[in-house]
Amino acid sequence: MKGKNFLLCGIAFSALAVALTGCGKLQGKDASEITQGNTIAGISVHDPSIVKADGKYYIFGSHMEAAASSDLKEWKSFASGVNGNNPLFDNLFDEDMSAFAYVGEYVEGGYAVWAPDVIYNEAMGKWVMYFSTSHDWRTSNICFAVADEITGPYSYVDTLLYSGFTSMTVDNTNLKEIMGEDVNVSNYLQSAEYNHLNYPNCIDPTVFYDEEGVMWMVYGSWSGGIWLLQIDEQTGYPIHPEADEEAHVDHYFGKYLIGGLHNSCEGPYIFFDDETGYYYLLVSYGGLTREGGYQIRCFRSEQVDGPYVDASGNTFGYTAEHSALGVKMMGNYHLPSLKTAYMAPGHCSALIDEDGKRYLFYHQRFDNGSEYHEPRVHQMFLNKEGWYVAAPFSTNGEDLKEGGYSSKDVEGKWYMLNHGTDIGADIHEGKAVTLKGGSLSGNEAFTGSYELEEGTCYMNIVQNDVTYSGVILDMTDEAGNAVRCFMGVGANNETIWAVMYL
Repeated sequence: MKGKNFLLCGIAFSALAVALTGCGKLQGKDASEITQGNTIAGISVHDPSIVKADGKYYIFGSHMEAAASSDLKEWKSFASGVNGNNPLFDNLFDEDMSAFAYVGEYVEGGYAVWAPDVIYNEAMGKWVMYFSTSHDWRTSNICFAVADEITGPYSYVDTLLYSGFTSMTVDNTNLKEIMGEDVNVSNYLQSAEYNHLNYPNCIDPTVFYDEEGVMWMVYGSWSGGIWLLQIDEQTGYPIHPEADEEAHVDHYFGKYLIGGLHNSCEGPYIFFDDETGYYYLLVSYGGLTREGGYQIRCFRSEQVDGPYVDASGNTFGYTAEHSALGVKMMGNYHLPSLKTAYMAPGHCSALIDEDGKRYLFYHQRFDNGSEYHEPRVHQMFLNKEGWYVAAPFSTNGEDLKEGGYSSKDVEGKWYMLNHGTDIGADIHEGKAVTLKGGSLSGNEAFTGSYELEEGTCYMNIVQNDVTYSGVILDMTDEAGNAVRCFMGVGANNETIWAVMYL
């Protein structure tokens, strides 16, 4: 781990009520004793991308939606709707409609303005938004716009990348401008159509600085996978690399990272963590609808351009089956205090705040028969192996417990679920299980053992010869219950959550 230390548990104590053990009864409430409720944000921002400025948090999402918060709990919308009246842009719908010249309207109607990412470009002295416009699942642009204020208005500047072109439409792109007039266009085609199995859909851009201060853009969705391009900080434009077939570097599209063959994999987000020395790549698998199996996966690398591997040590190359690849941080789940199961979490971004807290931002659907969605913010923590685990509930100012836990603190009734590595509509339900004396009992789905590192927040749970290395956290859940949470990752890329209601 490059000799760097991981986060220990000697930070501020979270003052939550802790139930006392008495009369031989183990701590932890029965389901009938647990208050139920769900946090409702009251706004919808799909594909939320986080950026912080002047002490406030801003999320920008698809369909020209944007909202701000001062506490990560209460959000207020300041932009909404794909139209010329939206204050987020001042020229996107001008007469020439340049951002839509290649893609036109989306195949299902209207104009698609998707998956924006905003970053402050230090060299340009501007807020820069990278975003997509699309016609269908493979015919897309990546564009950029600039503003003097983070809330806009943003002025469209140019279109950077094109995908989905054919032998008849390639002249409407900048491929020949970048590659030269003598470029062999057929290299990107299959039977005169765009080779979407091996080349990307130009969508879902996110831009970041690496540990050396170099700017990069990661992008891609299903189709030919996830790709990486360096960005010229002085101009905001891509720096197109020399082609290297062996290293899977294309002069136009950049460096291939993971995915391809039209396997589900989208919404890439890369960030560097000083504490571990790793770059983390977050992506979403599955379809984004409520029952589409949307979920959050994690890979990491010591180099910005990969290789990105999962907890099993494998990367996600061209393969027909990818469900077992990538640490599954969360999927569909239900716990006793939630009135409604949470479904299809995904298209996430992340933030390491000034105080060192790590946050995961994503959109969440619900098991309510509709496609209604809301942004969510959960705190993340590092296990002893440097893998991220997310708290099961929305952040509410929680801290790891000073001085950690004793063996008595973890004995009692927990509700445990395993997110598995499935991609589908199944909801992973929290099952009652008892932890006592180093053993798990009470539910045939969860048997095995556990081992607490006394005086810390680290605990391992072992099931079926798999060790789930995790973190214990006290917090308040959506319904106001005091809870003790365990979040652990196994080398099989599965994540276990367990919750004790105190």
